[in-house]
Amino acid sequence: MNGSTTSALVSATDITKYQRDGVVVLRNVLTQNVIAELSDALAQNMQSPGPWANEYAANSQQGRFFDDYVNWSRFDAYKTHALSGVLPQIALALMQKTSGRFFHEHVLVKESGNNQVTPWHNDEPYYGIDSINNVSLWVPLDPIPEKIALRAIAGSHKWGKKFIPRKFVDQSPYVASASEYEPLPDSKQLDVADNIESFAAMPGDLVAFHFRTLHSAPSTTNYPDRRRVVSFRYVDSDAVWSTRPWKTSPPLEPKELKPGDLLTDERFPLIKTL
Repeated sequence: MNGSTTSALVSATDITKYQRDGVVVLRNVLTQNVIAELSDALAQNMQSPGPWANEYAANSQQGRFFDDYVNWSRFDAYKTHALSGVLPQIALALMQKTSGRFFHEHVLVKESGNNQVTPWHNDEPYYGIDSINNVSLWVPLDPIPEKIALRAIAGSHKWGKKFIPRKFVDQSPYVASASEYEPLPDSKQLDVADNIESFAAMPGDLVAFHFRTLHSAPSTTNYPDRRRVVSFRYVDSDAVWSTRPWKTSPPLEPKELKPGDLLTDERFPLIKTL
């Protein structure tokens, strides 16, 4: 994809908003063919989950809440769209870089009637890497109306705070306390925070947000359809391996990497501008 095509997908205004607010929605940047290919891959993924898949509503009477990640080497559509085409080019444009790394993909499926709210959180403390310049591309495969839309607190990526992450299954903190980390503010407090933006979206749109941007999503208790999303996560070339005071998500092994090492192994493929 050449620079003029990238500019047509990601405007200077989009880049400014992303850098300022840590979140931006891009409309109609993916073709319906891309959505169909990702939908097929997700169906295969749900039939053949990876070792780190979760069922957050297992053994309950509510709708299914499935997630899984780091399956891009098993499903061609994940790999193809993560490493070529428009997604890596959009990521590089928003990060204002000519090269970077693909971190991983993450699928999230809430079926109709799931009563679990995705709690306010930011992604950085879950990850075993440190990255100042990064982006998650949240790609909906179904219409996402306002009532179940992703929400984010604009500018929260610049708060300069490290938060203890919460477990999705019961919203409890990973640990009671940890050096350099603080508890997340109460959910009710965050629900009325200034600068909350909500992102109703259609297949073909995507929401881009920084790893430090606080975000959440409502339940699908009274929604008649499912909500399928694939997130593609990218970092710039300065991202390094790190550790956390808890088990990271995804729980990648260090292999040869030591804290502070650049992500130069095959698990983090290089992306470049075209």
